[in-house]
Formats: sequence, structure tokens, C-alpha cells
Amino acid sequence: MKVVARNGKEMGEVKLFRTWSSPYALMIVWALKLKGVEFETVYEDLANKSSLLLEYNPIHKKVPVLLHNGTPICESLVILEYIDETWSSSTRFLPEDPLARATARFWAKFNYEQLTTSVYKVYVSQGVEQEEAKGHALENLDIVEKQLTGKKFFSGETFGFLDLVFGWIANYLGIFEETGGVKLLEEKRFPHISAWKENFSEIPVIKENWPDREKLITKFQLMREHFISTAAAK
Repeated sequence: MKVVARNGKEMGEVKLFRTWSSPYALMIVWALKLKGVEFETVYEDLANKSSLLLEYNPIHKKVPVLLHNGTPICESLVILEYIDETWSSSTRFLPEDPLARATARFWAKFNYEQLTTSVYKVYVSQGVEQEEAKGHALENLDIVEKQLTGKKFFSGETFGFLDLVFGWIANYLGIFEETGGVKLLEEKRFPHISAWKENFSEIPVIKENWPDREKLITKFQLMREHFISTAAAK
């Protein structure tokens, strides 16, 4: 599929290797659509990975992988920045100011290394272990809450890079809560995140590309049961 930039210049072939349920891949779908980039989706079965996926991402062997003119780009944050720099338009994700860009990258790293891992721990645990994990996840959500004080989006009044990075909260956090049997995002404790979630979810590209909720619940419930039974067998 050929991509044409807003100025009419042909930008080459773009393919996205993904699964239907991956929040990391969904972030890339949002980014491409917000930029107006046409792309072909290649769905992967991670239980039976294609030879192309293994060829394009031999280190991590996972999705998402963006293929642009035959060259693979791996890792969701790297892909997100590549998209922003390659398809310049009126829609820019990262700020121009170097300090603001560095700050955005810092919080993106926090999301990946702290927030998502702590929420995931809640999702795959139970009992006392889950309660301990919940406390850690709530502390990380408190930190995110402070970043949204007085803001509509993470960068202020306009949508940007960190909204895409933290976008999984608006849908997948609820899936983790329901399948894990625990509540994390209480509106009373997290009014700014709750308000941001509503603003984020109303963006047409976001709203139109959420995976089916019931399918996600079924998938993540089965995954949780598998993780817990596997851990118990050790």
C-alpha cells in the first residue's frame, strides 16, 4: 500500500505487524491514523509467529513492527517517534522544545517501566500478593494524576505524545480491573485521570479503533487463569 503525504509526495509502502489485542500495537494504529498515513495491517498469532516477524524482529520476536519501504522498525516507543519524525504534518506528537521533549520521553519511560508493570502485577496475582501489588500500582497512578493537574491532556490543552503512550489507561486498565477482580481507578482519588480519560476517548480516531471489549475480557480472563495456574504449579 502506497502512502501519500499531505503535500502529495509519495512516501512508500507501510505495513504494521500487530495482534488485535495488543495495547502497544494499538498505540501505533492511532499514531498512523492521526498522521493520515495509509498502511497495511498484518495480524500475527504470537503462539505461531510468522517467519517474517522473526526476520524483522529477531531480538524480541514480538509486535508491533512497522515496515517502511522494506525496513523494519521495532519497539513501540521507537516506532512512535519514527512516525512523528517521518510524516511531519499539522499533527505533531512530540513538542519542539528540547526540554519538553526530554520530559515527555522521561514520562514515557515511567509508563513502560513503572506503571504498566505494576498494573500487570495486580492483574496476574491474587490474595496477599495482589493487595501488595495494588498498593504499588496506586502509588504510580498517584504520580500520573499529579502530571494531569490543571491539564486537559498531558501536554496541556492539546493532544500529544504522552496521551498516546498512556492511552491504554482509557480502556485496558478497565479490562485488567474486571478480569483481575480489583478496582484501581476510583474517580474520587483520580479525578484528573478520569477527566483525561473522557477527553481522550472522545477523539474520533481513538474511539473508532478500540478492540471489542467483550473479546478483550474473554482473552485477558483466559490469560490470567493461565498465568495463575502456571505460577501455582511451580
